[in-house]
Amino acid sequence: MQSTRQAILEYLKKNGHATVDDLAGHLALTPVTVRHHLDILRSENLVGEPIIRHRTSRGRPQYVFTLTDQASAHFPKNYDDLATKLLDEVRAQGGEQLVNVIFAGVAARLSGEAPAPPPDEPLAARLDRAVGFLNSRGYVSHWELTEEGVLLHTCNCPYEALAQRHPELCHMDLVLVGNLLGCVPQRVSRLAQGEASCAYLFKELITH
Repeated sequence: MQSTRQAILEYLKKNGHATVDDLAGHLALTPVTVRHHLDILRSENLVGEPIIRHRTSRGRPQYVFTLTDQASAHFPKNYDDLATKLLDEVRAQGGEQLVNVIFAGVAARLSGEAPAPPPDEPLAARLDRAVGFLNSRGYVSHWELTEEGVLLHTCNCPYEALAQRHPELCHMDLVLVGNLLGCVPQRVSRLAQGEASCAYLFKELITH
């Protein structure tokens, strides 16, 4: 994001609200320039519509600007570090078996959110449905038909920052794609090992 607009967001985050004059004084900009940046931020739904604040003394009313909920995405988050520490603690308290049980349950919950397949769904439609669901979760996936069977690729790991330290996440993905397609796949490549995708081979699907 352009540095001036990021500075406006940070000022509003710190102070809760601001007028054009507040921002102009803080950023050493003209009010016209501040209004220009505020207009852009409003068009991106990061700053809300101005609210009239009446003066206690004589003069024209002032307009106050605040952040929208969507603006929260433009400030640092520490989810990966928190998740890592939570997983470390689960492992320390319950061991590998408990961690695996938890991730199997997470995979079941994730796959349970996928649309239910219609009766007698063609294989291609079934695969497209699974890929669409994975893509909605950030996996950047696709499938191809090979001589050995159906090969499903996921080219992005949504949990990349955690997977190196917690390989249980890779097992969770294995269970997830298996649940989506109704049979157990064989993993033939892994992003964590420097390959282009996590690839899952479904030999059974071409015989169904």
